[in-house]
Amino acid sequence: MSKVVESLSDVMHHIEDGLTLVVGGFGLCGIPENLIQAVKEKGVRRLTVVSNNCGVDDFGLGLLLEEKQIDKMIASYVGENKRFEQQFLNGELDVELVPQGTLAERLRAGGAGIPAFYTATGVGTEVAVGKEEREFAGKSFILEEGIVGDVALVHAWKADPFGNLVFRKTARNFNPLVAAAGKVTIVEVEQLVGVGELNPDEIHTPGIYVQHVIVAEKVEKRIEKRTVAAVKEDASL
Repeated sequence: MSKVVESLSDVMHHIEDGLTLVVGGFGLCGIPENLIQAVKEKGVRRLTVVSNNCGVDDFGLGLLLEEKQIDKMIASYVGENKRFEQQFLNGELDVELVPQGTLAERLRAGGAGIPAFYTATGVGTEVAVGKEEREFAGKSFILEEGIVGDVALVHAWKADPFGNLVFRKTARNFNPLVAAAGKVTIVEVEQLVGVGELNPDEIHTPGIYVQHVIVAEKVEKRIEKRTVAAVKEDASL
């Protein structure tokens, strides 16, 4: 019954050319950095990646852009990454920009088996181009499709051998949605606990959504931007 694997090599057979990867995280917070590094090292190409954004130039999903392993990016934010911008402007990278709330709901819908839903977000903008539009109660809505990935890459704080997951604070972000939206879900965790050690009321993602769990070798948790407030001198000293 245990879903725990010993090494990244035990799960990399799921990662192949041309797949759609759904990846958890927000900026650099809660990203599955070890799994992303393993995908880079395997050298797969023609990937479609669904994530809030694409990391930075030298970390996170930005590593997959270095070798041009991503053909299409579905995201809600493209800042902080010059390589992303260059490849998009050069026509080397197909980009589908999705409003952040819509992206979250598309992942949630995909994980729940809902093929599509209507939303008012994006009506009358470029987001609505080519999409079905209907009116409900006198208001216009556009049809958005749910997202299901071939493989989901997730970062969690704690897991038990059955794959039940607990996320920590803001690192929770897109991870629960992504975990449910993958046909195969691979989770890197900071702590592996025994069966029965997790309080059922505190589990964020049930193990039914998870196929593989691996304990992260290292978690850098890099800070994307560090801002330090200026310290005012006390004139009385």
